[in-house]
Amino acid sequence: MLAGDAAWRLVVNSGKILVASGRQVDELDPAVMSGDEVLAKITGRTGNLRAPALRRGTTFFIGYNDALYEMLTA
Repeated sequence: MLAGDAAWRLVVNSGKILVASGRQVDELDPAVMSGDEVLAKITGRTGNLRAPALRRGTTFFIGYNDALYEMLTA
């Protein structure tokens, strides 16, 4: 499990972060967002990185919904 600073260090240099949020997908850019803003979206109630978390190239896919994982197969 990764929490707080460890989760931020994992994603800070990524090109973009796609996060499942209900039925929609939020696209985050860690280069222009604060660490606190990103962490609020990518961590769960316990403060740990949401699962599943997958990196493909410079993009992170975090959380699960059908729309997010359809992007992986496109």
